[in-house]
Amino acid sequence: MSNLARKVVEQQQAEQSVRIKRQVKIKKSWLTPGEKIIGVTFAGMVCFGAIHLISNQSQIYEANKDLQVVQDKITEQQKVNEDLKVQVSELSSYDRIFAKAKEMGLVKDENNVKVVQNK
Repeated sequence: MSNLARKVVEQQQAEQSVRIKRQVKIKKSWLTPGEKIIGVTFAGMVCFGAIHLISNQSQIYEANKDLQVVQDKITEQQKVNEDLKVQVSELSSYDRIFAKAKEMGLVKDENNVKVVQNK
């Protein structure tokens, strides 16, 4: 073969290798499929965690609201109990009992009184 033929063959081979290189050149993705799966899984877990957190906060809010209502009822009942204690102490005073006894016709007899002591 002559030099000219050799140059032509080399040029043809060079053109084929360039064509092959162009065909072989693959557009690479920014992320691999495995990284995409990991990213989607992570995003899903973050969303699940956020929803779970919000759900727990709403349950805590409801529980606090119920607790506040119960505490208000307890406070109100304590006030009623205190008023009733005052009323009991007023109604159980000695003068009032003595007046009621006189109304019912009972008389005070000092000789018929027995003293009871606690041991």
